[in-house]
Amino acid sequence: MDDLTAQPLPPEGVPQVGDLVQVRSRRWLVEEVVPSTTSGNTPVVRLACADDDAQGQSLDVFWDYELDRKILQEEGWQDLAAKGFDAPRQFAAFLHTLRWNCITATDPNLFQAPFRAGIKIDAYQMEPLRKALQLPRVNLFIADDTGLGKTIEAGLIARELLLRKKAKTIVVSTPPSVLEQWKAELEERFGLIFEILDRAYLTRMRRERGFGVNPWRTHSRFLISHNLLIDPTYADPMREWLGPLLPGSLLILDEAHHAAPSSGGRYGIETKFTRAVRDLTGRFEHRLFLSATPHNGHSNSFSTLLELLDPYRFTRGVKVRGKRALEDVMVRRLKEDIREVQGGFPTRDVVRVAIDGLPDDAPELVLSRLLDEYRTAREERFASTTRRTQAAAGLLVVGLQQRLLSSIEAFARSLKVHRATVERQWEKDRVAADAAKTGGGDAELFTTAPDADDERAEWTPEELEAEENAQIEAITATAEADSPRDAAAEALWRREQVLLDQMQEIAEGVRHLPEAKIRKLIDWIRENLCPELPTFGKKPQGEPPKWNNRRVLIFTENREGTKRYLKTILEQAIEGTEGAEGRIEVIDGLTRGDRRKEIQRRFNTDPAKDPLRILLATDAAREGLNFQAHCADLFHFDLPWNPGRIEQRNGRIDRKLQPADEVRCHYFVLPQRVEDRVLEVLVRKTETIKKELGSLTKVIDDDIEWTADPDKIIAAVKRGYQALDSIH
Repeated sequence: MDDLTAQPLPPEGVPQVGDLVQVRSRRWLVEEVVPSTTSGNTPVVRLACADDDAQGQSLDVFWDYELDRKILQEEGWQDLAAKGFDAPRQFAAFLHTLRWNCITATDPNLFQAPFRAGIKIDAYQMEPLRKALQLPRVNLFIADDTGLGKTIEAGLIARELLLRKKAKTIVVSTPPSVLEQWKAELEERFGLIFEILDRAYLTRMRRERGFGVNPWRTHSRFLISHNLLIDPTYADPMREWLGPLLPGSLLILDEAHHAAPSSGGRYGIETKFTRAVRDLTGRFEHRLFLSATPHNGHSNSFSTLLELLDPYRFTRGVKVRGKRALEDVMVRRLKEDIREVQGGFPTRDVVRVAIDGLPDDAPELVLSRLLDEYRTAREERFASTTRRTQAAAGLLVVGLQQRLLSSIEAFARSLKVHRATVERQWEKDRVAADAAKTGGGDAELFTTAPDADDERAEWTPEELEAEENAQIEAITATAEADSPRDAAAEALWRREQVLLDQMQEIAEGVRHLPEAKIRKLIDWIRENLCPELPTFGKKPQGEPPKWNNRRVLIFTENREGTKRYLKTILEQAIEGTEGAEGRIEVIDGLTRGDRRKEIQRRFNTDPAKDPLRILLATDAAREGLNFQAHCADLFHFDLPWNPGRIEQRNGRIDRKLQPADEVRCHYFVLPQRVEDRVLEVLVRKTETIKKELGSLTKVIDDDIEWTADPDKIIAAVKRGYQALDSIH
């Protein structure tokens, strides 16, 4: 092939099927020539690439409009052996290459993709590829532990399917925060060019090709955000493009657990995203799901997720029994298992930071006791109401508990809105209350902070706070609408107002001061990052305190009160130290594009070359972003009531290519506070996950387990309080 020469083509010349041509600086084989139906117009020539780095890729061209078009001489027999024969070693290499290319197209046990990727591959990363090639259709769930390289494993499978002509079109759906990272890795590591299909791309295609163009027909490989799969603007053209089933199509669904139903009912409560994925997955020939946390503790939710992957093997509502049912379609390895076999991963030390010995009048403890009394009074007032009303009343207490566990600042913000709504609602007549009961939406934002896959993570602080306040008002109104109005209820209501007044007075008085958790965190920073840091409130004397080369990643839920409070207090604490203005950064849902990349780059740069030492992150950064290069310490300033979120946070530093031998994941506990004890009696979900999926990576101490179901949270909270009441 190297001896082929190019022959200039006269303007009227047209290649024939089987000719080898040069177009756009590549060599192509002519597969079809479609003459123009209009006299004088150029024919359409369909080509398949013959170059090694893009073998088989198809291209349709208007022949006469290609500037560098050439027909290459078929074989060049006249030049055969003109320069002598190849050395035996060189010819053997050429022959073995030809044989290798032919064999691997049909033998599932021989791979090409690993040798065409710009990566260093570990042996364990070959297992998903091996299992995928043994399936007639690739319906595979890669559930490897956080940080084992699921993106690399998915890229290997995609590249191998392209090389074997089993896949022609690929769609990767990811959380919006990691779209750019996926695009960069697929291009840099595998040479695969993907287009991000978003509003900007849609606008550009309509401008270039007309308003009626289907954007999915303009390229063969796309990246799209989870959020857009439920948007008809993008989903409807996608369905038209796919039809009932598009041969040679591959769907890669990253963070696939987002498609699982959100609760543990018979079939689970399917979200819009669940229904969208159900409709779309059946239209792809191949499906590849990725998630380090595929099981949310609900058996039916897990079986529904597997049904989305392979509806012939699994059925929603039917419990997945035993590991054998999963062996053919799931790959799950933990860092602990791989470390024992080949090493290369750090050990994880889960550090329980107990803050005890607080005085009885500490605000954290006083507010906890008052909130307990408030809960008791509300339960008594709502005892004769419906279960729905009791649930709404209990949900308010749970939400206030979550905020108190997060920070007094967050607690004070929500308490103020709740207190004002209770006062206003009590004064209304029942008709007005019933009207309020129907508005305001659900309580999702009240009980669960937005994460990386939630569009609200990109809202401004003002928008987020307004929506959260609206939900607090709606839940309060729902409960108060059915509240009894007799003399006994009024007495209890007035007792509640006294407690609310006391809590608000205390919270408002200390909300801007460092509470026990942040004082403990500042002590840790002094001991490990800046040894000469003075105690909070004191300015350094003499030379500014110097920082060492250690870094820390601090996670908090995406609640504006806690995030802003934490940043403000830490900035005050390190004021006057060397380079204080460049020591702290924040990465959240509003940190996008180049700004996000720059913060990640700085945090992964050698600390001797960049002053950044403390990174505050919300759950918008718990998926896809890697911070392990120079950081082995992580703090959960507050804990989400969900094991998957905690594990994904830990995975930001506990992952492949972590140079340290040990990573330390810290969380705070106040043993003297009732709410912290309640955590220890939450519904035991981890056992279900272990039984059905295999062992989980250690998240926190084994005696604390979690649930994300508000109904079960309420039940668990009640049981916890009952147990504590019996102790007292």
